[in-house]
Amino acid sequence: METEYFAHESAIIDEGCRIGKGTRIWHFSHIMKGCVIGENCNLGQNVVISPDVILGRNVKVQNNVSIYTGVICEDDVFLGPSMVFTNVINPRSHILRRDQYQTTVVKHGASIGANATIVCGNEIGEFSFIGAGTVVTKDVPAYALIVGNPGRHIGWMSEYGHRLHFDVDGVAICPESLEKYQLSIDGKVVKLEK
Repeated sequence: METEYFAHESAIIDEGCRIGKGTRIWHFSHIMKGCVIGENCNLGQNVVISPDVILGRNVKVQNNVSIYTGVICEDDVFLGPSMVFTNVINPRSHILRRDQYQTTVVKHGASIGANATIVCGNEIGEFSFIGAGTVVTKDVPAYALIVGNPGRHIGWMSEYGHRLHFDVDGVAICPESLEKYQLSIDGKVVKLEK
């Protein structure tokens, strides 16, 4: 039976996965049972998708990323090379804690940079941007720019991936798309209608 996705001959795909049309799975990757991968995703070399993971449409997973049980990535998420998810807060080799896996949600359009670590149980907000090497230990607001260890909020990003600079009225314009963003009194960013 012909599949509607591409898998390199060295990839291992377990029975019981759902893989969307147009998805590409590259060298030495392992897709485990029960996971759901949306349409038009790209999984780089040496990627592991654990059981019951959910990836939305158009998710880009770069080389050497392991996505563990408990992770949900919505549409248009970018996962940079060698970034890491955890799924247990207090792992010990001699104690089984599979019943303690925590859920981590990466919201629509978020980008996570190379070698970043996302500690489980947190939500990564829509269109947020996690810098390379950052360690995320708490929830990330939509459009936030987070860097460092532990991760700290240093600014805001547009949906096009440009840092936003707000004027005295709390309005910023993305230099590429010309979309406008408003910084609200409660410290959140919203995209304004054109």
